[in-house]
Amino acid sequence: MKDSEQEDVEVHATTLNDENTKLKKKMRKKVRSKDTDKRGVCYLSRIPPHMDHVKLRHILSQFGDIQRIFLAPQDSSAQVPTKRSRDQVYSEGWVEFANKSIAKRVANMLNGEQIGGKKRSSFYYDLWNIKYLSKFKWDDLTEELALKKAIREQKLAVELSAAKRERDFYLSKVDQSRALSAIVERLKKKQKVQEDSGQVAKVICHFPQTKPIAPAAKDPKPELSDDILDVVFGGS
Repeated sequence: MKDSEQEDVEVHATTLNDENTKLKKKMRKKVRSKDTDKRGVCYLSRIPPHMDHVKLRHILSQFGDIQRIFLAPQDSSAQVPTKRSRDQVYSEGWVEFANKSIAKRVANMLNGEQIGGKKRSSFYYDLWNIKYLSKFKWDDLTEELALKKAIREQKLAVELSAAKRERDFYLSKVDQSRALSAIVERLKKKQKVQEDSGQVAKVICHFPQTKPIAPAAKDPKPELSDDILDVVFGGS
């Protein structure tokens, strides 16, 4: 009896622990949803050369608390080669502020203004291209990036399959060409051997023959009787 009661107590304790963990998760989700509702996202349509997320955070953190930053790498085909080509080049970026009102104020204050900072910096004379995204959350960005990644992977898979088909077609043609070349070489060698041995095979071509048509028999001319000739020529 004691063992069964102890087992019941342990089962009850585990169920209570599971319920507590579920409640904690729900509370965390609620807190996170409240925090995300307070946050605001700014969009940067242009990232100056040699600017990265560390430098961007250092510049913008003086205006407010920054949660997350994402910079989209520029396509390698669109990059212009420079002396410092090792640096990563970014095309656009998103910055999440802890407070949406601060994010809106930062965007209105900095848009179109000179970045400034130290005169030695390569982006000292560049201008801010920043805009506050109303009703835009970081989850929207992650969904958009995931969709773009899926489309890019699908496109890459289609291109790879097309390239594989072209390769297989080319290899099949190469194999056919090699087989034909081998046949021609064997025929040439065989012909050369026959010429050297003096046994050149005669090529006899057979053509279908038609039977000759027999000439038609000539109709015999009618001959005149002697009586008629005597009458005509006055014979006695």
